[in-house]
Amino acid sequence: MRLPSIPLPALLAGFVAVLVGYASSAAIIWQAADAAGANSAQIAGWLTMLGIGMGISTLILTLWYRAPILTAWSTPGAALLATSLHGSTLNEAVGVFIFASALILICGATGLFARLMRLIPPTLSAAMLAGILLRFGLDTFTSLQGHFLLCGTMLLSWLVAKLLAPRYAVVVAMIAGLVICLVTGEFSTDSVPMGVVLPEFTAPHFSLSSLLGIGVPFFLVTMASQNAPGVATLKASGYDVPVSPLMVVTALIALLLAPFGVFSICIAAITAAICQSKEAHPDPDKRWLAAAAAGVFYVLAGIFGASISSLLTALPVAWIHTLAGLALLGTIAGSLHQALNNERERDAAVVTFLVTASGLTLAGVGSAFWGMLAGGICYCVLLALRA
Repeated sequence: MRLPSIPLPALLAGFVAVLVGYASSAAIIWQAADAAGANSAQIAGWLTMLGIGMGISTLILTLWYRAPILTAWSTPGAALLATSLHGSTLNEAVGVFIFASALILICGATGLFARLMRLIPPTLSAAMLAGILLRFGLDTFTSLQGHFLLCGTMLLSWLVAKLLAPRYAVVVAMIAGLVICLVTGEFSTDSVPMGVVLPEFTAPHFSLSSLLGIGVPFFLVTMASQNAPGVATLKASGYDVPVSPLMVVTALIALLLAPFGVFSICIAAITAAICQSKEAHPDPDKRWLAAAAAGVFYVLAGIFGASISSLLTALPVAWIHTLAGLALLGTIAGSLHQALNNERERDAAVVTFLVTASGLTLAGVGSAFWGMLAGGICYCVLLALRA
């Protein structure tokens, strides 16, 4: 079957979608892999397989349904991993990836996705996510202490771009930070050689504490904060695509590639909106071309994952912290708004947020799980008392 040529606006939309996705959260992926104890070569392999996995899944779904279906890694999930994997082994991390992808696959195959999401109050899911992301927001500003010029320039550039071109604010901050690093000589280019790095196979190890403390919250965050908004964005743009096959395809690919560092593949929301807009193509029936272009750019980004990893390793940690925090500011604000917007559920949401943000660890189980449990108990008790 001969594919139609891709118009320049659609090509650019696909390129920008991938650029924004990588610029806004590749630094968070790097932090998550580093927290799991991955070395520089292994992190490069993660980025390689993530790019290839997202490219393949995007192309399969887009070409099959002729709809702009863009996939992505779970940025909120990566943030959870970056804060929760400290002290875990790389093998345990892979076990968590497989466990979460298997749960998503089951939800997709059985149609449990919508029913499961209705069981968990959205306010508590949002509060847990806000608690997970709090450290990233704080790091954005604490980094000013030792790198005022670098971080201050990135913050100012982000603010100006927010006024003039909000969609590209994170990209502008990233470029501004790179310029400052070049001018001040803050690159450390001897860390990892540029080029193609083959991903390494990591055998999974399953431990009850990591599956409960990291795997369950990671699954919930991925479904509630990435897949659910991704499906909602697709439907809001007028594309009525069956949900279960999307979950099955993305989860199955993530499950197969998990031993190579693919922690998640989900339905994209923010970057997908770029390919689903009229700027990508005036005809809604042709906007799938932009997503198809994004799929190709994903694969190219994956092939050069070692170069992306080298860049992140060569840059100062303050640049990574500031970029990650800026990329997540909108998510933090939206999560807090959703968590605290319902007055009847506000107390339970605050408990969830504070316990999650505390970093509490009990019986080897991390704070995200205990935050959701504590908030759930408060929610049920207060609901019963008010009934």
